[in-house]
Amino acid sequence: MIALPLLILIPSLILNVVLLRNRPVTPAGVRVIGVIDGDTIMLLGKEKVRLRYVDAPEVELCGSEQATKELTSLELGKTVQIEETIPDQYGRGMALVYDGDTLINKYMVASDWVQYHSDSSSQTEVIKAVGVAAKSERLGIFGLCQSTVNTKHPECNIKGNIDQNKSTNNHKYYIPGCAQYPFTIVEEDIGEQWFCTEKEAQVAGFMKADTCK
Repeated sequence: MIALPLLILIPSLILNVVLLRNRPVTPAGVRVIGVIDGDTIMLLGKEKVRLRYVDAPEVELCGSEQATKELTSLELGKTVQIEETIPDQYGRGMALVYDGDTLINKYMVASDWVQYHSDSSSQTEVIKAVGVAAKSERLGIFGLCQSTVNTKHPECNIKGNIDQNKSTNNHKYYIPGCAQYPFTIVEEDIGEQWFCTEKEAQVAGFMKADTCK
């Protein structure tokens, strides 16, 4: 007869092994049949899944082509595991996507072609650290699409910014002489723009920032 202490110990050991795993056991997986953009894939059955923590440029914005190409070359036709799914603000599925032992969300954030988007899951600290490192390298969208000086067309030096913490209608522009002008970054990967004249900025829906003289 098995001793009572041993009967208690065996389930405890099994539970500890499960809890110490990096991620939960998942089904065999599902095939990726399409890539919508740099942060969204389409699974067999035409279900769309967005990668948690990943914010890729929208179609036609700076860096969109590169981000989409990166995710396509990585995942199109592959079989992936979908974990920790949550709905976004529109009710669409967002998840951690694994290709074997590779966490695709982490890979894309490290690629420099997407921005890190704050989230909360079992992989938060790992992906956040990768996002900070990627941004500090100033490669990918951080080098190609974001700048404080318009080197392509220096004469167009008015900065159009979108406040990401407020409504999408809160578009401001800054001209040389504005208090924040030297430090304002134009992020073309999220739709911010350079303008040649104030009238051009106003027609595009931007208002002069309150800090401007």
